[in-house]
Amino acid sequence: MKIMNKIKNMKKQIGQVLLVAVTKTRTIEEIKEVIEAGAEIIAESRIQEAEKKFIFLKEYLKEKNVEFHFIGKLQSNKIKKAVGMFDLIQSVDSLKLAQEIDKRAREIGKIQYVLIEINIGKEEQKSGILIENIPGLIKEIKKLGNLRLLGIMCVPPFSMDAEDSRPYFREMKKIFDTYKMKILSMGMTNDYKIAIEEGSNMVRIGTGIFGERKD
Repeated sequence: MKIMNKIKNMKKQIGQVLLVAVTKTRTIEEIKEVIEAGAEIIAESRIQEAEKKFIFLKEYLKEKNVEFHFIGKLQSNKIKKAVGMFDLIQSVDSLKLAQEIDKRAREIGKIQYVLIEINIGKEEQKSGILIENIPGLIKEIKKLGNLRLLGIMCVPPFSMDAEDSRPYFREMKKIFDTYKMKILSMGMTNDYKIAIEEGSNMVRIGTGIFGERKD
């Protein structure tokens, strides 16, 4: 009941913005509960964990018409598995990765939807493409027959003060508008309200729905 209330409250707060329920470390029972409560998109950030869950969830997700997204760093040796599972891969950050995803999608006759992950804070330890490399990557991705680029995603530098994320979200919105894309995925539990104010149309919420993680 608690999860149902949280989903309802969250949906009321965000309006037309798409809600992605981040299910990392959550059990199959918790994931089904969040879907029954109204979640239409769930996301995982580790291929190995997602694979174990997908065995039990594949038919259920199809039956409930729920999208499955990948939001973590995608290693080249896990691409085949990712393409076999996910409706949208939100973390494409290089041409090499895009080409390999395209190749794997072509092998199974699938059009794979993707977002480009942008390292908006230019943090060395984070994945994501730098702003100056975006035009070239977009141009090359558009040449790939089995990829469809829907938009961009970011994780801004962490701060206890959500307001610190605002300039990064504002910069993302400028990029989004420049390329007239469909999805602007930004904002998590601590800063989603700021992200929405700055133009996000997709937020990724884990703790705000499920409570603190158990990992």
